[in-house]
Amino acid sequence: MKNLQRELKKLGDNYAALIISPENRRYFTSFPSSDGFLIVNADRAIFITDGRYIEAAEKQAKNCEVVLQNRIFPQIAEILEGMKCGHLLVEASRMTLDFYNSLKGSAKNVAVHTDTCLDSLINSLRSVKTEKELECIKAAQKITDDAFAHICKFIKEGVTEREIGLELDFYMLSHGGEALSFETIAVSGANTSMPHGVPGDKKVQNGDFITMDFGTVVDGYHSDMTRTVALGFATDEMKKVYETVLKAQTACINGLRAGLTGIEGDALSRDVIENEGFGEYFTHSTGHGVGIEIHEYPNLNKANDVPLVPGQIVTVEPGIYVPGKFGVRIEDMVFITENGCEDLTHSPKELIIL
Repeated sequence: MKNLQRELKKLGDNYAALIISPENRRYFTSFPSSDGFLIVNADRAIFITDGRYIEAAEKQAKNCEVVLQNRIFPQIAEILEGMKCGHLLVEASRMTLDFYNSLKGSAKNVAVHTDTCLDSLINSLRSVKTEKELECIKAAQKITDDAFAHICKFIKEGVTEREIGLELDFYMLSHGGEALSFETIAVSGANTSMPHGVPGDKKVQNGDFITMDFGTVVDGYHSDMTRTVALGFATDEMKKVYETVLKAQTACINGLRAGLTGIEGDALSRDVIENEGFGEYFTHSTGHGVGIEIHEYPNLNKANDVPLVPGQIVTVEPGIYVPGKFGVRIEDMVFITENGCEDLTHSPKELIIL
């Protein structure tokens, strides 16, 4: 909260921020809720919540005053007036037009800034993880690594993709995960050529690749990993593709460091895949930030020209997807340092044939 308040102070004494998204409210107050409004200026932070959460918020919310919600838009306007707010920054990427119109109708004397200033500021603050955040992500990843070791013993010919996905989900949620990071992907055979394929009733067969993309949440923070394994055997073509993806991922992890842009980070893996002749089959970016959301800033892609900084966490997940045949993706999370990065994912990456 203090970092946000310091940035608001730089803009002027009459600037405030209105935060409405559950993820950003939780980030600044450490309190999870499905509803609520956080108003922050250089000196105060006021969290408005309704009767469902008021008692818990009064006990658990940090770095803020807690007040009971009544008529929300007049209430926001009254608080802004008490703060002597003339300029209000809002989460432009998360606010609906209906909410904006209602806000403007009540806070008539406040200039509401609808640019991405607040979004960019919060993204920048959230991208650099504290030691506590890092420990939560490591704890979530430990559960995820353990789930992979478990599922390798579970998979056998005849089980379905859906059964593999459900087994991963159950393991993570019964071993300390508070939620799933996202809907688990577990696909096999030709279905692995779809990067975000949905588990179905297809039974895995010998000679199939099986791609699993999964993660869990600890104290609000996510993990994310992907592994591709083979059942029974792998053809020479399958092995070639797998080794190319692994080579690309290794090159990226070995080369990532603070100061590289997202474009340069993406190129570390993409160049390897293109040089091996598979460029047309790498159809997504190399990675994305992970934290209180599963996809957050920064991104390793062809568009991000902003340098990485120490303390950020990104995935490294190159893939090759040959339509109608098979695909391979290998994904780790890494912690960016001044001179390199720390790999937070500890599951083996050499081709496993079950």
